[in-house]
Amino acid sequence: MHSNHLLLEEPIRMASILEPSKANFFPAMTKIVGTLGPKSRSVEAISACLKAGMSVARFDFSWGDSEYHQETLENLKAAIKATKKLCAVMLDTVGAELQVVNKKETAISLKADAIVTLTPHQGQEASSELLPINFGGLAKAVKKGDTIFVGQYLFTGSETTSVWLEVDEVNGDDVICMVKNSATLAGSMFTLHASQVHIDLPTLTDRDKEVISTWGVKNKIDFISLSYTRHAEDVREAREFLSKLGDLSQTQIFAKIENVEGLTHFDEILKEADGIILSRGNLGIDLPPEKVFLFQKAAVHKCNMAGKPAVVTRVVDSMTDNLRPTRAEATDVANAVLDGTDAILLGAETLRGLYPVETISTVGRICFEAEKVFNQDLYFKKTVKFVGEPMTHLESIASSAVRAAIKVKASVIICFTSSGRAARLIAKYRPTMPVLSVVIPRLKTNQLKWSFSGAFEARQSLIVRGLFPMLADPRHPAESTNASNESVLKVALDHGKASGVIKSHDRVVICQKVGDASVVKIIELED
Repeated sequence: MHSNHLLLEEPIRMASILEPSKANFFPAMTKIVGTLGPKSRSVEAISACLKAGMSVARFDFSWGDSEYHQETLENLKAAIKATKKLCAVMLDTVGAELQVVNKKETAISLKADAIVTLTPHQGQEASSELLPINFGGLAKAVKKGDTIFVGQYLFTGSETTSVWLEVDEVNGDDVICMVKNSATLAGSMFTLHASQVHIDLPTLTDRDKEVISTWGVKNKIDFISLSYTRHAEDVREAREFLSKLGDLSQTQIFAKIENVEGLTHFDEILKEADGIILSRGNLGIDLPPEKVFLFQKAAVHKCNMAGKPAVVTRVVDSMTDNLRPTRAEATDVANAVLDGTDAILLGAETLRGLYPVETISTVGRICFEAEKVFNQDLYFKKTVKFVGEPMTHLESIASSAVRAAIKVKASVIICFTSSGRAARLIAKYRPTMPVLSVVIPRLKTNQLKWSFSGAFEARQSLIVRGLFPMLADPRHPAESTNASNESVLKVALDHGKASGVIKSHDRVVICQKVGDASVVKIIELED
C-alpha cells in the first residue's frame, strides 16, 4: 500500500490515471458503515456486503421492530462466520425525530403553492391537505416564515419525493404551511425537519432506552449512534444510562450532529463522545448549501486532532436507484477521505437501495484511490504541532512508530494492545500502511465468574481508518524464545502473510509493552 503512495502536488503523468488499481487484501483504509434493511438483510446479501468492504453494520430503529432487527442480526452473525470477516454492530437511536404518520400508506401528492396543515392529532388520516405528526409542540416551536422539510426515510434531495414547506400561520396546535414544490410522498412514514428550530424532545427517548436495555444488552452492541445530539449533556446522560447495563458500559457513543444546535456545541460534544457522525442530510437543511463543506472540513479536522473517529453520511444518494454514482458524488467521497474522515456511512443506499453490494464496492474503490494521494507528511506535521510538547508517553510512542514505519517503508505496523488505545493513537497519525491491532484479552471477574475482555475493543477499531483488528489467543505470549510455544507475534505475522499484506524481506514496525516500558522496534522478515 505504501509503495503506491503519491501526492497530488507532485507531477502526475495523466496516462497513469488510467492504469488499473492493484487488488489489495484491505479494500481501503477508510471504513464503510452499511445500514442493513429490506434489500440487505439475507445471509447472502450481508456476506456479499462484508466481502465488498463493510466493517460496521448499522441498525436503524427509526423503523422496524426489535424482532425484525434481531432476524437481520442473526443473519449477520451467520455471514460473519461464513466469510470469516469481522463486523461491528451500531444501534442508531430515533431521538428527537419528528415523523409524519401515514397509516393507510397511500401515496400523498402535494402541489406547489397549495396549503397543507400539520396536526398533532394522529388519529386523523393523512392527505394532501392534512399531515398528522408525532409531536404536539410544533405549533409552539415555529413561527410564520420558518422552513419545514418532509421526506421519506432520509431526505434524498430529489424534489419529487420530498417537499419544502413554509409556515404560513399557527392555529392552536396546528401549523398551516404553503407547499413550495410539487412532490409525491409514498410509504407509511416520512421524516419532518424544522430548519433551525429547537424541538423540545429528549435526545434519548423512552423507546430508545427500552430498545437499548433489551435488544442492545442482548446483542452486546459495539456502538450507539446518538441521533440529534445537541449538547454534551446528551452524551453524558447516555453514558450514565449505559453504565448501568452490564457489558454496555463498554459500548462507544457516537454523537450524531444533525442541526445547528449540535454544531454550536460541537467542541463540548466532541470532548464527551467517542466519535462523531456528521449527518449531512438534516444539516444540509439547517445550513445554507454554501456552508456545508465548511462544517465538514472543520468538524473532521477537530475529530482528527482529538484522535476520535469522524464518520460522514449522505455521499452517494443516487446509488439508491442507480449502479453508478454521479461525478459530484464520486468527488465528494474522495474529498471526505482527503479531509481525513475515518468512515463513510451508507444509509438508504444499502437499506433499501437496489445495489447495496455495488455501492459498498464503489465507495471502497474511490476511498482507496483517494488514500493514495492523501498528504500524510503534511497531516503528520500538523498533528504533531497540534499535540505540542511535552507529549504524553503513549502519544510519543505512537507518533514515533508511524514516523519509523514511513522512514523504513514498512509494509505494516503491528500494535499489541489490550484497551485498543495505543492502536487508535497510532491510527490518529494516519500511517500510509495498515495497522494490525492485536488485542490481547484480559481476564476479569465479577466474583461469580471469570471472563475475557477484548472482543469489544477489537470490533470497535473497525470504524477507525487504517486499523485492522485481530483478537489474540490469551494462551499465547506476545513473543517467545521457546520454539515450541507459538507467540502472538508469529500468529500476527502469519495472518499478515496469509492476507498478502506482508511478504518476504518486508520491514514491519512493532509497537508493544515490555514490562512497564512501551517499545517500538523494526524487524526485517526473512524468506
